[in-house]
Amino acid sequence: MKQLQIDMSNWEFRACGDEEWLTAVVPGTVHTDLLRNGVIDQPFYGTNEHELQWIDKKDWEYRTGFVLEEAWQTLAVTELVFAGLDTYADVYVNGVHALSADNMFLSWTVNVKGLLRAGENEIRIVFRSVVTEDLPKLAALGYALPAPNDQSELGGLQEQRISVFARKAPYHYGWDWGPRFLTSGIWREAMLTGRNVTAIEDLYIRQHAVNEQEARLTAVIEADAPEAWNGMLRVSTEGQEWMKAVTLVPGKQMLELELVIDRPRLWWCNGLGTPELYDFRAELLQGAEAVAVSEVTTGLREIKLVRKPDAQGASFHFELNGVPVFAKGANHIPNDSFITEVTEERYRHEIATAVASNMNMLRVWGGGFYEEEVFYRLCDEYGLLVWQDFMFACSMYPGDEAFLNNVRAEAVYNVRKLRNHPCIALWCGNNEIDSAWSQYEENMGWGWKEKLNAELRQSLWTAYEEIFHRILPEAVAANHPGMDYWPSSPLRDLTGGQDQHATRIMGDGDIHYWGVWHAKEPFENYNLKVGRFMSEYGFQSFPELKSVLSYAEEEELALESKVMLAHQKNGSGNQLIKEYMDMYLPQPKDFRGFLYMSQVLQAEAIRMAMESHRRNKPYCMGTLYWQMNDCWPVASWAGMDYYGRWKALQYTVRRSFQEVLLSVDSTDGESVKVYGVSDRREALDAELVLRLHDISGALLREWSQPVTLAADSSAVVFTLPLAEVLEGREPAQVLLIASLLESGQVLERKEHYFAAAKDIPLSQPVITVSEVPGSGGQSFTLSSDVLARGVHLTVEEEGIFSDNYFDLLPGEPKTVEFSLRSSGNGGGDFIPAAPTGLVVRSMADYI
Repeated sequence: MKQLQIDMSNWEFRACGDEEWLTAVVPGTVHTDLLRNGVIDQPFYGTNEHELQWIDKKDWEYRTGFVLEEAWQTLAVTELVFAGLDTYADVYVNGVHALSADNMFLSWTVNVKGLLRAGENEIRIVFRSVVTEDLPKLAALGYALPAPNDQSELGGLQEQRISVFARKAPYHYGWDWGPRFLTSGIWREAMLTGRNVTAIEDLYIRQHAVNEQEARLTAVIEADAPEAWNGMLRVSTEGQEWMKAVTLVPGKQMLELELVIDRPRLWWCNGLGTPELYDFRAELLQGAEAVAVSEVTTGLREIKLVRKPDAQGASFHFELNGVPVFAKGANHIPNDSFITEVTEERYRHEIATAVASNMNMLRVWGGGFYEEEVFYRLCDEYGLLVWQDFMFACSMYPGDEAFLNNVRAEAVYNVRKLRNHPCIALWCGNNEIDSAWSQYEENMGWGWKEKLNAELRQSLWTAYEEIFHRILPEAVAANHPGMDYWPSSPLRDLTGGQDQHATRIMGDGDIHYWGVWHAKEPFENYNLKVGRFMSEYGFQSFPELKSVLSYAEEEELALESKVMLAHQKNGSGNQLIKEYMDMYLPQPKDFRGFLYMSQVLQAEAIRMAMESHRRNKPYCMGTLYWQMNDCWPVASWAGMDYYGRWKALQYTVRRSFQEVLLSVDSTDGESVKVYGVSDRREALDAELVLRLHDISGALLREWSQPVTLAADSSAVVFTLPLAEVLEGREPAQVLLIASLLESGQVLERKEHYFAAAKDIPLSQPVITVSEVPGSGGQSFTLSSDVLARGVHLTVEEEGIFSDNYFDLLPGEPKTVEFSLRSSGNGGGDFIPAAPTGLVVRSMADYI
C-alpha cells in the first residue's frame, strides 16, 4: 500500500466549556454551524448582526473521529493537512498537541506519524477567540494602530481596534459595505494523507519568454522523497513530452526541466482573443510506472505593467502578448461574509457576469482574502485578468518579528499557490495605505501620522516599508519571477519622496477618485478628474425591492428605519444618495420609487466616469469601478447585489464597456462633442448619424458623415457649437441620438440629454410588448407612445436581459432578449429562455 487519504467528515462542535456537541459542516464556520443547528437566527436579517457579536468572544472546539487500518502504521509519511484554519487554532491528535495555527491565509501540514494508532482516532481543534487573543497585544503596544474600517464599537470593544493584529480577512471586522462577523472554524479542506513513496508537492510552469513563435518554459517540481530514489522525470502536454534522469535524496528538493513549445496558442483576455489553456503533467517514473503525478493547467502569455515616462508624467497600463490593454473592470470583494457558503455556481455567475459586461479585469481587493482556487480557474477560462492585492487594507500594521515572519510565510505560500494562473496580471502590496499615511507630505493623507509623535511615526513607517517594500516584493521576485509588483494602490511612483503618494490626480501611477460620493462633488467632475489608471471610484445604490425584502419587513421600508440604517454601513450614505438624487433626478413618490431611482442615479454616475476614462485613452488606460459584488444584502457601491441580481449599473457597465463606444459631451456649455472610442485592433470605417429630437419624438434635425476610428483609439469625430444644435430651444425639450453604423448595421447608439433628468418633463407612457415571431418568447419588442425614461423590466425568474433600464422614443422600438441564470451542475452562465410574469415600468411609474 503506497498512498492513502482520508477526507475527514462527521465533525461536531461546541463552545468550549459547553456540554453538548452539535453537528458541524467542514469546510464551514462557527456562525454557519450555529445557524444550521438553529442556535442563531439568519445573521443577515434585520438587525441580527448586532445580536450576534457574542460569538467572537468565545473559544470554540471541533472534533472528529475516524478508524485507521493497520496498514497506516507502516507508512513512511503520515500528514494531517488543513488547507485553512480561521484563525488562532490548536490541533490535538488523540489528546496530544500537534499544531498551533495563527494565520487564516496559510495551509497547515503536520507530521502525525507516531500520534495515530490502528483503530479509533480523534482530531480535536480549539479555536481561540481573536478578540481575547488580540486585545492584550493592543494593550502591550500602548497606542492605537490606525484601522478606521474596524467596527469595534459594534463588536462591543469601543475604540479598541484589533483587526491589524490577526492575519485574518480584514472585512470580517466590518467595512463600509459589510457587517462585522468574526468567524472561526475549519474554512478549507481537511484531510489525512499517508504514503511510502515520493510525492510531487508542487508543479510550477515558469514562463521565461512567450510569443507567437515559441514559448520557452521551465517545469519546476518540488519533490518530497521518504528515501533515496532514482528514476525518470517526465513532463508532457498535448502530445509533447520532455524527460530526464533524476536522483532524489531523502526530504524535499527542487527539480527543473526546460521546455520549448513551438508556435504556442496564446492566452488572451476577454476582447482580445481566446484564453487558450494547456494541461501540463509531471511524472516521476520507475520504469514504466508513475510513482508520483502532478497536473496543472496554465495559459501561455506575457503580461507586464508598462510605466514609461512621457510628456504628461508616466504611462500606467498593462501589455498582454505585446498588445496594450485598456483595462475595463471592477473591484471584487468576497462574495459572502461566510466564505464557505460561496458555491462554484455563485463564482461562475460573477465571472460570467463580468464577461457579459465586456470586462477584461477584476481587482481582488486587499481587505478580503486570497480567493478560492475556483475563482482564479474561472478567470483563466473566461479570460479575465486579475489585479491581485495582498491582504492588507486601510490600516497600519505591527512591525514585530513574529508578525513580519508570519507575513513572509503568507506571501510565499499565496504567491506559489497562484503563480500558475495566467489571469494574474499584477501583485499589489495593499489598498490605500501609502496615500492614507502619506509619509512625505504633511496634512495630505488621512490624518493618521499627525496624531503621533516623531518616534512612533518613524516606527510605523519602518514597519510599513519592511512589509510592502521588502518582504512582499522579495516573495514575488523569488516565487513568481517576471511578474510585476506595485506596493500600494493608489500610488504614483517609488521615488521615496512626495511624488510617491497618490494624494492628488497627477500624470502617473494609479488613482482612487472619491470626490464624487465622499466629498459630495458633482458627477460632472468625473470629466475633469482623470488619471492614468482609475483603479477605484464609485457611487452607491440600494438593491432591488426583492432583495431588500430578504432582510426587511414592509414596515421597515423607510430611508431612516432601524433596519435600513443597519444595512447601510457608510455612515450617512442613505442621506447622501438622497442629496445626489435631489440634484439630478425627479422625486420618487415612495420608498419603492427611491430604490429604483437610486439605481438609475448610480448608473448615471458611473456611466459618466467610465465614458470619461475611455475618452481619455491612451492617457488613461484603465477603469475599475468600486465594486463588482456584495458580501451580504445591503445598500452599497455594487453593480450586482448579494443574490447576483443585476442592478441598473450592471447594464450600464455592459453598454459602456462594449468594444466600440460613442460618447457625447456637452458639459462645457459651449459645444457638443461626439467621441468615438474603439478597442479593436484594426481600424473601423463607419457612418456617424446624429438626430436631434424633441421629447415628443419629432425629428428636428439630422447630420451624417463617414468616420474612421483608428485601431485602439479615442477621438472626437464630430463637434458643433451647442447654440447651433439647440437653435434657441429649451435644453430640457430636446435630445440627441448618435448612431454608428457599420455596413448599414447599427454598431452603437447613444442618447444624450442637455438637461438633468429632474428638469425633463415626463408623460405616462403606454409601452407595448410583442413577442418576436419564432423566438419562443425569449425575444420581445417594446415600443412607447411617448418618451419613456429608464424602462425597467422584471420577471419572476432569476436571470438577465440583453438590456434593461433603457430609454424608449416614440417610433423607435427596441428588441430585448431574456436569459435565465443557470443553477445546474457547474452552472452560472446564462441560458436563453422565455420569461414568466414580465412587468414593464418606467421612470414615470416611480414619480
